[in-house]
Amino acid sequence: MNRALCYRLFTAVLLTVALPASQLHAQKLTAAGKATLKLKEDSLKEFSRQMVMAQEAAARLRFDSLFVRSFVRSLQVPNSFYYPFDSVNISKVYAPDSAFRIFTWQWKKDEYVIMQKGAIQMRTPDGKLKLIPLYDRSMFTKNPMDSVRNNENWIGAIYYKIILKEYKGRKYYTLLGFDEYSVASSKKWMEVLSFDNGNPVFGGNLISFEEDSAKRAPQHRFSIEYKKEAKAFFNYDPELDLIVVDHLISETDEPDRKATYVPDGDYEAFKWKNGKWVHITKFFNQKLKDGQFPMDAKMLDDAGNRDEQKLEEQSRKNYEKERKKNGSSGAPPSPIKRKP
Repeated sequence: MNRALCYRLFTAVLLTVALPASQLHAQKLTAAGKATLKLKEDSLKEFSRQMVMAQEAAARLRFDSLFVRSFVRSLQVPNSFYYPFDSVNISKVYAPDSAFRIFTWQWKKDEYVIMQKGAIQMRTPDGKLKLIPLYDRSMFTKNPMDSVRNNENWIGAIYYKIILKEYKGRKYYTLLGFDEYSVASSKKWMEVLSFDNGNPVFGGNLISFEEDSAKRAPQHRFSIEYKKEAKAFFNYDPELDLIVVDHLISETDEPDRKATYVPDGDYEAFKWKNGKWVHITKFFNQKLKDGQFPMDAKMLDDAGNRDEQKLEEQSRKNYEKERKKNGSSGAPPSPIKRKP
């Protein structure tokens, strides 16, 4: 099998969110189908582990190819949509209305070449496989924010959340994802997916900055880039109905170097309004009482260096405090957990 064909096969698949019970009972795997998939899952589990853990790049590529071919054959089992593949080391995220699920993962050649891969499996009335492969073209894209895209020129990410919104009878699925972007920095992405005659459409000037004091043109997608060792919050809060994002600053006062960016304890957000996500520059407006110091002063050690652990702790405390003020409770959703 040549590499081009391999690539088209393997762009299909990583985490599983359980389907609602009503959907699980709509169609069921036969006992024979379930047994077949369970048997295939044992092999897929090992392939998916080795395509990440194998020491040599050639071995990782080989196991990736084995995984994709085996996985596609597994998905051809009728009603495979309802089989979770829990033990397989890939991301598997279901749409809130269970219309589809997205598989994503990555192949890492070395510290400099990392490709995301994926596919959308549609839920079909007859249980037959409808799989739409996703081809990562981000390495060949100068400005990923400026264009509507399809599955052939996808901006790759490992998705961990899907948010469903509707406007004028059309459904919009907002995807949140992680990208191990470079040697020194990582990214998180916000991507809006819709469908046109069954074909995926990524983007569409749906990220708006119209309420910002400094006006910016709308974007087709949104991302943050930050220091590799930092932890940046970027997730949906269902109680507040907002996408909440850590506000980032350069810890070395070098705004042009994204690899120096870390959370500063403040938050930005996006709210769904009139069919688009509208940016909120400062989500929690905190006022300091007399005698209080700005948070940055508390986040420096005796040598004047930024303490990232304290930053993260304070950031989460601020989040919880402000959620309670807004009538919400509970911990913020956890971002994707990276496997070794």
